[in-house]
Amino acid sequence: MKNICKLFFVAVFVLCCNICYGASANDTKLTKSIYIFNSHVVELKNDGTVVARGKNSYGQCDVSDWKNIVAIAASQFHTVGLKKDGTVVAAGLNKFGECEVQDWKDIVVIDVSRYHTVGLKKDGTAVATEVNNNKKFSVSGWKDIVQIAAGPGNTIGLKKDGTVVVAGSNNMGKYDIKGWKDIIAIDAGFGHIVGLKKDGTVVATGFSGDGRCNVKNWRNIIAISAGGHTVGLKKDGTVVAVGHNKSGQCNVGSWKDITAIYANLGYTVGLKKDGSVVYAGDKHGSLKIFGNK
Repeated sequence: MKNICKLFFVAVFVLCCNICYGASANDTKLTKSIYIFNSHVVELKNDGTVVARGKNSYGQCDVSDWKNIVAIAASQFHTVGLKKDGTVVAAGLNKFGECEVQDWKDIVVIDVSRYHTVGLKKDGTAVATEVNNNKKFSVSGWKDIVQIAAGPGNTIGLKKDGTVVVAGSNNMGKYDIKGWKDIIAIDAGFGHIVGLKKDGTVVATGFSGDGRCNVKNWRNIIAISAGGHTVGLKKDGTVVAVGHNKSGQCNVGSWKDITAIYANLGYTVGLKKDGSVVYAGDKHGSLKIFGNK
């Protein structure tokens, strides 16, 4: 679901996975980015092709003919690719219209949730597939957007003036973003959204029954990521996390020398400055390719 590509959300995981795959410099099939789920893996290669393997119940792995791809985004049930000409392709489950992207043009960033697909256009406007033609998911009036993020049932946009806009619904809690200012990065979690302010503090709104929005005391944060929990990277290379911890995904207190983070439902990944990768959670074992925990 998540993902960043959502520039902030996904780029972290992209970087982590580039390190772990460790292909040689002369390998024309070097992995550029990757999405890992408990059922399948999707990889973008440096030559612009995409490879997917694993469970293919909905056709989410039918990407072998894709070419000239510069970014990918994937949920557990569908895969989306951004082509270098600004058009978009999609494969997989289309129950909610999430693969209806064939008419999109001038796209520079893509992101997906389980239910929909969103795109940021080069003119700062946004597009999104409408879940079952529900107009409340529309982003047609958005302008001056610099970052976009998709969560289950909602789309979040960061404007160039540092404010945030939201379209969609949240059955787990109300989004209150009226006071948000000076935001430099956003992420969409499961039932909540998170914003990083330019002073290094963090704001969060939405469902917080498990404490995932308890970030008001965080300081010196330089990156954020959200899944069913919230994770923050501090400028000293340590990591903080709050929220759902059934799989141990918030057990990051001992991490040091971290340069990038990524959170998803049930796990957290950290990239260290020496190029190694650490992770917490992951009850399905999807991240054991990294070798460290």
